[in-house]
Amino acid sequence: MMCRLLSVCILAVATIPSRVLAADPSTLTFTTIDVPGAVFTQARGINSAGQIVGTYQDSNFVFHGFLRSGNTFTTIDIPGATFVDAIGINNAGQIIGFYTTFSSTNAFLLDKGSVTTIEVPGANSTLALGINSRGQIVGSYTDGSGTHGYLLDNGTFTTIDVPGTNFTEAHGINSSGQIVGVYQGAGFTFHGFLLDGGTLTTIDVPGAAFTNPNGINMPGQIVGTYSGGHGFLVDGATLTTIDVPGANGTAVHGINAAGEIAGFYLDSANAVHGFVAR
Repeated sequence: MMCRLLSVCILAVATIPSRVLAADPSTLTFTTIDVPGAVFTQARGINSAGQIVGTYQDSNFVFHGFLRSGNTFTTIDIPGATFVDAIGINNAGQIIGFYTTFSSTNAFLLDKGSVTTIEVPGANSTLALGINSRGQIVGSYTDGSGTHGYLLDNGTFTTIDVPGTNFTEAHGINSSGQIVGVYQGAGFTFHGFLLDGGTLTTIDVPGAAFTNPNGINMPGQIVGTYSGGHGFLVDGATLTTIDVPGANGTAVHGINAAGEIAGFYLDSANAVHGFVAR
């Protein structure tokens, strides 16, 4: 595997206005996704071709990434890794995520069968959490001062820190460069954010202890999860709660340009299944 070591710079962000949203009922159709033979399946990212990536646990309690293309599942394993999580896929089929070994946690890019390890210089660990069709990657890294978001664009890392906190993660990016993620506020509350051309807007579901945006598509629709085990979709100024019918909990992670949504849910027996919602 190749190791990419790049420079880090700091992004200045604007004062954070607040966007407060109200929930509307969901009218989505859900299809369950289970990797054959898996103990559990989590779907995380989806591209415009409907290809889905995620992670699953096999009967030996080993965690693998996967790619679902049509009805075909392909396992994603990285030599030496004890855990692989495939989180995002763009329209070119490039896949990002992270993996762990016995000594480190590293981000990866899988492109045409070749794996590139992504490490922020000086970081204790690096995660890749979103990729757009331009190949820009966002994620997070930890160092001695806390957890920071980052943007990786054409070989250069840019750190993304929300002012006043030592915990920021960037989770998703669209082809316009809009970025969504989460930061920690006072009292261990977690707020979502949208970073759009230097302006950072907080996204809070009313009454939720945490709001966690995970993905944003080209039209600017945002998906994520909020406390209580609910997914959400933000479209303009409208927030729609996403709950798989009959589930004990729902998590939403990815959305493509057509509005197809990927995530996972807990069934009545607390087994974990992936889903795609249309």
